[in-house]
Amino acid sequence: MSEHDDAPSVPDGPVLSLRGVSKSFGGVRALVDVDLEVHEREVLAVVGDNGAGKSTLAGLLSGVYRPDEGQVLLDGAPVVLGSPAAARAHGIAAVFQDLALVDDLDVVENIFLAREPQRGPFLDEITMEREAWGLLDQLAASVPSVRQAVRTLSGGQRQVVAVARALLGSPRVLVLDEPTSSLAIRQTAEVLNLIEKLRERGHAVVLVSHQAGELQAVADRIVVLRLGRVHGIVDGDTSYEDLLAAMTGAVRPGRAPRGGGPGTGSPRTEGGVLR
Repeated sequence: MSEHDDAPSVPDGPVLSLRGVSKSFGGVRALVDVDLEVHEREVLAVVGDNGAGKSTLAGLLSGVYRPDEGQVLLDGAPVVLGSPAAARAHGIAAVFQDLALVDDLDVVENIFLAREPQRGPFLDEITMEREAWGLLDQLAASVPSVRQAVRTLSGGQRQVVAVARALLGSPRVLVLDEPTSSLAIRQTAEVLNLIEKLRERGHAVVLVSHQAGELQAVADRIVVLRLGRVHGIVDGDTSYEDLLAAMTGAVRPGRAPRGGGPGTGSPRTEGGVLR
């Protein structure tokens, strides 16, 4: 039984989909004919080695890039995500690996940067502080003070601040690009707990990472990218060994290795998904 069996059921229709999406940069094909679906209350992890196309995929979903071919669909209807602002207008927000935080500003100032509410000619500091605490409380964050400079926070706390900023406007889909990169074990655990909280709040979460082992703690499904192509979609409770095999090409999801079968140690497959 999966550790996520007690999670709310996933609705039939996906919130966000890609259909036959390809993207090239010059002569380099970063993504090739990618199909993808993400549902409400689901953590869809995207995993792959360096150069697999993960960051390009995150950029397409968040409006940083536009596909050369294929469609992006929201609730089944085609949309054009021509910029990050356009993506946010459609309810899609992203947190990238660099977090884009301003170290010398405090937590409140970073959360509301360029979107500060005003009361007459002045910033509405009271509303900003109250809403900042509200967002952090929803995420069960351990930030000591919203008036503390971001540069004094731990890596996990900084990630929380970046996610809280992304939650302004109540997006339906959150794209997290390498959120645990360069974090210590305790900070990584804080971020994974944060991702669980986002799912509980009803968000669809696209979690992009090369850390295969960490994904299994939170992912409902895992999309395996290799050289820009989808090479399988596996369950979140797939074994670490089978997931690595899918990433490296030692075993292709949905296809038993030559000579595979009982007693060979090969993973079982059903409907193209590793079991």
